[in-house]
Amino acid sequence: MSRLDLLDDPAYLAFWRARHLCTVSTPRPDGTLHVTPMGIVLDADRAFAWGITSRTSVKARNIAAYDEGAPVAVCQIDGRHWASLEGVARVLDDPESVREAEERYAVRYKVPRPNPQRVALRITLSRALGRAPEEH
Repeated sequence: MSRLDLLDDPAYLAFWRARHLCTVSTPRPDGTLHVTPMGIVLDADRAFAWGITSRTSVKARNIAAYDEGAPVAVCQIDGRHWASLEGVARVLDDPESVREAEERYAVRYKVPRPNPQRVALRITLSRALGRAPEEH
């Protein structure tokens, strides 16, 4: 089984389309983890996960400190069902990437409030884990 096989599983994808808040874990400069809530959207076709945040947030600063992207993990849980994504995150501030992240966020959650400091977080996925509810 490939590390990304779950990205082809309809039940896993449905779990990522349903509205669940996530946590994102980013490495601090001292190597310890910073874990915080975040809305994350899965782009299974391209093996990306997307989020939006302010450029001044701790998570954005932690990720931006890595020239080649930072290792991160995101997780969502609903009772005994859960899903985690691991990969390398980058902070993107170009208008096209921010707009794409906002549009994806609006589909899963709601239209985000205006934020002139907004950046996109794009995670290039290396692993998908979880136990999603069975589809009926």
